[in-house]
Amino acid sequence: MLLVEKMMKTTSELLYRPNEFAALAGVTVRTLHHYDRIGLLRPSGYTSAGYRQYRKSDLVRLQQIVTLKFIGLSLKQIRDLLDRKSFDLATALSQQQEILVDKRRHLDRAIKAIEKARQLKVSSEEPDWEDFRKIIEVINMQNNMDWTQKYYSEEARQKLEERRQTVSPHVVEQGQHDWASLIREVEEAVAAGTDPASEKAQALAARWSELIKAFTGGDAEIQAGLNKLYKDQANWPTTFPKPYSDEVGAFICAAGGKK
Repeated sequence: MLLVEKMMKTTSELLYRPNEFAALAGVTVRTLHHYDRIGLLRPSGYTSAGYRQYRKSDLVRLQQIVTLKFIGLSLKQIRDLLDRKSFDLATALSQQQEILVDKRRHLDRAIKAIEKARQLKVSSEEPDWEDFRKIIEVINMQNNMDWTQKYYSEEARQKLEERRQTVSPHVVEQGQHDWASLIREVEEAVAAGTDPASEKAQALAARWSELIKAFTGGDAEIQAGLNKLYKDQANWPTTFPKPYSDEVGAFICAAGGKK
């Protein structure tokens, strides 16, 4: 009898009503109800009267939801990700940490650029418009890229996700820098009337191909999705700026490279 009572007491201590769990987790009861309705966070159980009950262990999944939502994933994407049988908590936490560190790095750059522009304004000096361009560039880097997923097969999306988990934010940032530098050089070559068959053009095309390979990892499925993406530029979101002009793309194609 005492053992049964002890077990019942332990069980009751592990269960929380929605308002109690909401207070513990720092969310609203309405949020918990919504997550339950869409199958994102189910209660651990129900009372005999049908009221939801949660355990402290439910905080683990809620933490995943909150973090993934913060970094830009939709609730449907979060549910699909967390419901995968292969989901690994340690790997997920490591991945989320890298994404948040990368986001912080971008925000720090934006804050620094804004602070410099503010100081120039306070000192009544002529603003350096390049600083404002940098602010826009940094913030635009946070644009959601989910719309590109439709161009990739399920296999390619899985491979891209695996690569994203293994590639460090530093490598990603270096790649973005290398692309910006290369596109600028190609624009200069186009403006100078450089012959696509020239040695200089061939070198630019070779670098272009190497950067694409760095993104695809040489995988044919990912390359196929990338090709579909760039063939459909006319239907890209108007809020997403094209990374390079049509002239640059034509020059690289003529020089033997790939978009």
